Amino acid sequence: MPRAHRSFGRYAAQAVSVLRHVDETQAAALTRAILEAYHAGRMIFVCGNGGSGSNASHICEDFGKSSLDRQEFDDDSVKRLRILSLTDNTPYILAWANDAGFERVFVEQLKNLASPGDLLIALSGSGNSPNVLRAVDWANRHELATWGVTGFDGGALGRLAQGRLHVPSSDMGTVEALHLLLFHWILGEVHAQLHPEADIPQKAPGSEKSAPVRADAPALLIH
Repeated sequence: MPRAHRSFGRYAAQAVSVLRHVDETQAAALTRAILEAYHAGRMIFVCGNGGSGSNASHICEDFGKSSLDRQEFDDDSVKRLRILSLTDNTPYILAWANDAGFERVFVEQLKNLASPGDLLIALSGSGNSPNVLRAVDWANRHELATWGVTGFDGGALGRLAQGRLHVPSSDMGTVEALHLLLFHWILGEVHAQLHPEADIPQKAPGSEKSAPVRADAPALLIH
């Protein structure tokens, strides 16, 4: 639930304060897990509910498209990052929810699509969403790598997943917003690792000269 009114300055300061308390080694480790899945040709699955479900779809779009450079779009020889959000097949989700229960909507998709060695990234602000926990439990038992992306105290997901990226806040809006911010940083790191030779020229405001920037400027292509 939204908190009582806060000034914008106070809201922004609190978000920055929470971000400063995120363990950056967790974000770096998740970056490595995504790169390992890419190099091994494994699938990456993402799931979540509500705002976390929206983030799962956003993450899938960003990593599937913006891990590429624009000149690679028509180059079929370029290896692509294989990623799928389990939140996006609405009829499939509704069929399982209606016929067998909402806690099955993610795990049943994994049973059809996942293989040992794949990666499951599960988002849950509370860490206690039953359908997310069921998917992670199944994935653990079937040799997938699992990551829980959490807020609050981490909940059951923080204990169940093999890896954890935690935002230490009890404000759901802050948690969900910082989850997406962290994944944009991770995307930049993934892109930089996949394109270490790339320099993207960018003109400074008011200048005709261009300056090289890091290859993790794919944020320019993020939607």
